[in-house]
Amino acid sequence: MADPVQYSESDPRHHTAKIKGMLDALTEHLREDVGKVSDPKAQALFETSAEVLTGLKTAYQHFEQRSEEAWRQ
Repeated sequence: MADPVQYSESDPRHHTAKIKGMLDALTEHLREDVGKVSDPKAQALFETSAEVLTGLKTAYQHFEQRSEEAWRQ
């Protein structure tokens, strides 16, 4: 993962790196909570949330790498 310190604050990668770290932390928290609750609907909600956040992190990675057409324009 990119280190936000290596980029100036005006560089979007400074912010995307920080946000990806927060997304990772929240994803981990959600997955841990799946095992802490017995309600299957809550478990599904937490796991689904973790999957969505993983997809969002991927979008941030694609932005940083300019790997999608939308980010190259």
